[in-house]
Amino acid sequence: MRMDDDTMPIIMAPIGMPWVQQLEPFTATNILSRGPNDERAMDHLDLGHHLYSLMLQGELYLVPISKNPQNVLDVGTGTASGQCHDFASLHPSAKVIGTDLSPIQPSLVPPNLQFEIDDCCDEWVYAANSFDFIHVRGLYGCVADWDKFYKESMRHLKPGGYMEQVEISVVPKSEDGSVDGTIFEKWGVVSLQAGDAFGKTLRIVDEAKDRMIAAGFVDVVERRFKLPIGPWPKDRHLKELGLYNRLYWEEGIQGWTMMLLTSILKWKREEVELYLMEVRQGLRNPKYHAYHDCTVVYGRKAPEIPEEE
Repeated sequence: MRMDDDTMPIIMAPIGMPWVQQLEPFTATNILSRGPNDERAMDHLDLGHHLYSLMLQGELYLVPISKNPQNVLDVGTGTASGQCHDFASLHPSAKVIGTDLSPIQPSLVPPNLQFEIDDCCDEWVYAANSFDFIHVRGLYGCVADWDKFYKESMRHLKPGGYMEQVEISVVPKSEDGSVDGTIFEKWGVVSLQAGDAFGKTLRIVDEAKDRMIAAGFVDVVERRFKLPIGPWPKDRHLKELGLYNRLYWEEGIQGWTMMLLTSILKWKREEVELYLMEVRQGLRNPKYHAYHDCTVVYGRKAPEIPEEE
């Protein structure tokens, strides 16, 4: 199928990406994460799953888990219509639990998949040493204490069990300097500032590896990917990835920013709207060769060493 700079190919795969955690309209007392969870937001999550799947060439995960994991936890599962659902279908012998703050999951799911309403920032309710695999994706801006989160993950993994985390950077870059001094550079500065003021960092994409090591994970691996913003790359795969990512931005920027900029940074709504108009113009400017990083980090809990008799 031919694909030009302004034509989106039809998505034919099941899609669904975590994680937006918010049940009620934002107020000063009930803010739990960085974005909404209305129908439009759920559609955006679904688009995101396709973006991640495209980036990973159709793979659901990169971690070298066994072919037959028994107990799996998907933290912040969101709509679950892609990652969690597909994993359960691929591993029918596994018991898969998807958790989220919002009850937005589908009802038609594989029999080995169940959903639970839970806040991953609280103390986890599961038995220690119970999971073969813990999966996390897109929790940037949702966790205040990452060190506690990794310790909880470590405590609940079986010895030898793996955790994988996928996160996206909020800082656009360019290899040719085309985004320097542009709205994309401003976006990165404002986003990091907002996350820091919110108390739930947006920097975890660059911190996950070191924090996992500090928590005691072993054999930690980081894979770093470049996500183009727009169809500017010459490579066909990257061009398609850039097309989807631009759409992902266009559909997501209001949800990403409105609460953080108005409630946290105290911008006026009119200021945010003008800011987003400039961002949308930047997304359509072919002179900007922007991309942002995405990391896949995985590690395992050290296996128990039998005591010598």
